[in-house]
Amino acid sequence: MEPERPIGYWLRHLDNLLEAQLEGTLAGHGLVRRQWQVLHSLAQRPRTGGELAQALAPFWRPGELAVEPLLDELTGRGWISRARGAELVSLTEQGRAVHRELTREVQRTRVLVLNGVTPDQYSDTVRTLATMARNVEHALAEGRGGPA
Repeated sequence: MEPERPIGYWLRHLDNLLEAQLEGTLAGHGLVRRQWQVLHSLAQRPRTGGELAQALAPFWRPGELAVEPLLDELTGRGWISRARGAELVSLTEQGRAVHRELTREVQRTRVLVLNGVTPDQYSDTVRTLATMARNVEHALAEGRGGPA
């Protein structure tokens, strides 16, 4: 049986495992997770570089790549385009095709990750984590960031 470990351990451990699993899923396309996140975000709707940075900021750790180098790389592949004279970035037809293919692969990874987890368990876990995050955000906003 697994030893009893605190939630922080499991959150960090799962995050590292998800990173490694997704890295393997994307490697066949020569992509990293952050490039996938840009493609996936743009598949929802065209955005400016600033909007992308804001939408993706919660997923990125301090010191990670900025959005612009990712946009340059994806533009070079012909997967995104930038409207001339505007900051708007959108997927090209080729980018949409790559996104559809990757979405199928990412979905297979999600199925693997959620094997044995019921929809109710998943929902309960997400709600619990969201509540815990709000509690900590509230405490930090009130200046209660450490022991009293």
